[in-house]
Amino acid sequence: MRYLTAGIALTAMLSAVGSAGGADAPTSVRPPAFSWAGFYFGVNLGAGVPAYRTERLHSVSGFGSTVFDLYPQGRERPGVTFGAQAGYNWQYGHWVYGLETELDFLDARRGPIGTFPAPPVYWPIGVASYTLTADPSGTYFGSLRGRLGFAVDRTLFYVTGGVASGGWRGASTLTLNGGGLGNVFTSGLSASSRTKYLFGAGVEYALDPNWSARAEYLFLNQSHNTEVFDNGSAFDYASQRWSESHILRFGMNYRFGDTNSASEPDEGSTSADERDDPKAKKKSKKKSAGPEREKDEKSADAPEQYSVHGQITGVVQGYPKFRALYSGTNSLAPSAGQARATVSATAFLGLRLWQGGEAYLDPEIDEGYGLSATLGVAGFPSAEAYKVGHARPYLRFQKYFLRQTVGLGGDSEKIDPGQNQLAGSVDTNRLTFTIGKYAVVDIFDDNKYAHDGRSGFLNWSVLDMGAFDYAADSWGYTHGATAEWKQEWWTARAGVFQTSLIPNGEAIEPVLFRQFMPVVELEARHSLLLGQEGKIKFLGYGDLAYLGKYDEAVALGLLTGNTPDITADRKKRFKAGAGLNIEQPLADDLGLFLRASMANGRYETMEFTEIERSLSAGVVLTGAGWNRPKDAIGVAGVANGISGSHIRYLANGGLGILLGDGALTYDGEHILETYYKYNIQDGVHLTANYQFVHNPAYNRDRGSVSIFAVRLHGEF
Repeated sequence: MRYLTAGIALTAMLSAVGSAGGADAPTSVRPPAFSWAGFYFGVNLGAGVPAYRTERLHSVSGFGSTVFDLYPQGRERPGVTFGAQAGYNWQYGHWVYGLETELDFLDARRGPIGTFPAPPVYWPIGVASYTLTADPSGTYFGSLRGRLGFAVDRTLFYVTGGVASGGWRGASTLTLNGGGLGNVFTSGLSASSRTKYLFGAGVEYALDPNWSARAEYLFLNQSHNTEVFDNGSAFDYASQRWSESHILRFGMNYRFGDTNSASEPDEGSTSADERDDPKAKKKSKKKSAGPEREKDEKSADAPEQYSVHGQITGVVQGYPKFRALYSGTNSLAPSAGQARATVSATAFLGLRLWQGGEAYLDPEIDEGYGLSATLGVAGFPSAEAYKVGHARPYLRFQKYFLRQTVGLGGDSEKIDPGQNQLAGSVDTNRLTFTIGKYAVVDIFDDNKYAHDGRSGFLNWSVLDMGAFDYAADSWGYTHGATAEWKQEWWTARAGVFQTSLIPNGEAIEPVLFRQFMPVVELEARHSLLLGQEGKIKFLGYGDLAYLGKYDEAVALGLLTGNTPDITADRKKRFKAGAGLNIEQPLADDLGLFLRASMANGRYETMEFTEIERSLSAGVVLTGAGWNRPKDAIGVAGVANGISGSHIRYLANGGLGILLGDGALTYDGEHILETYYKYNIQDGVHLTANYQFVHNPAYNRDRGSVSIFAVRLHGEF
């Protein structure tokens, strides 16, 4: 909650930044000779020095004394760092403020490996030495941070700070040599619940209107990393250490655009030249009324060379106590109700590379948890709640991709500026290719009335086809490639995407085409109803992955007398599904959507949510009728269901990726959602949301439950 308050305050700042970026700042003093405003991209090279180099494996459970602690020789040392950065500056007089993101290699992170002498206390049990081996560590860091500087002619002095990522230690193995059974201890990746951050200061000098050089110092904190080494018989070691570095580096930046003067003064002010020469004022006005105006108009129609956008969204969601005859591991907690909050902040950076070629990068900071740790409802009520929650902010590069557009003729279609979208003109008939890391639903299953959880509906099975079990990691993104062929009245799309390494996992399958999902979609545009242009889309997909089969898991559980476990029956299988998506305007301020989808219910859910058939429909009305055209009201209903084999699995106590009440009296899960979006000002809106969930997790013995939410969103 403490970060939610800060996030809401930042929403107002984002709106102000957007306004400042689109207007000339008035000034009555001589502006600086050089402007730092605009987008830039660059590279850096330097050195990193670890702040801590000592190693200690604490003997915790089972040992009874710290005399059994181990002190292997550390391998962390000063190392090289290099990488790339991109950012955007705004300037007001001599003051420069902006955002910057980066991704850098840092060769200073090395967990201890090798064989080391054991302390004398181990000798009586036959252990004279111990050996450590380790997988590769996260020898990188990324960041999303703010910058504040003061410009003196071509020199910029600045301070910087923000949220960082990276720096984990790889899985490790500790072997007590000669210790007999139980002498092997293993650990997973290091974990940390603290926020990673960095801050520092630097100086940058403009070599010419486009190129600048910088030198900076950064203090990087990649948190308090913890590894637990376990031998499976109540003996554990724990490694806890601060992962911090001092970084000194140098860099070069290329600034886009041809402006090298600060913001022009407003009409009521005069520049230094005008004060010194009265004729200059007349010349200036005459020029602005002629060729300069034509130049400005041509510039406005020119394609964007880069784009910088941002958003921040805070959602508070909760429900009162509800009826529940029993609860399980994955149940929506009924006991006294619950309230949770999430905050996300995203930068959307785009760059035009060549004719039709574009590159995009979306670093994102997230914090918070969904209701009941995002468990207990198949049609989960918050699109802002990831399956991975954290109590403190953390940074991830959720999207990075390339897009290539090839014109095929026809009329010219205008593309407006926006998030992950460069303004310009393209042929109506065209091919579009996308490759990189992004969400499958960025391209497939789109619907303007129900697809954006930051401005419209919130429920998962309203925003997307409920039975569209699309490839993704736990955050909803994956690596893939897509081709789109757009003609006058139809569009065909096809893509292939890597699934997660294990169902609902955080890691994406690293081997190309070992586990993947092909998907196709056909879209037809028409004006058959009320003269409004509607869309009908047909989608088909398949997950080729290591999946468990519900009936086999149940049979194995009955045979062994254990609770069925879907993870024990995973084999290479193909799970198919299909869906229909209708988008239909009924008037200029009223629109209808409908989705229907189904999937093969014999196999476990791979990624999205536990739905094998779904029907959703709703309407959205904007506020033009009551003189608030940017307000909106939405109402939607959903009916979700699962297969017979899935029902038997849950009824016998099995756990899925979201569901598992320990038992089940089946009935369809039915959801009603409504919201009102109130536009505060351009780029900032507040939404009140209500959802009624009947039979959460398909269980007639639990619920119904009313879920209330408030969402505050800002963007520029």
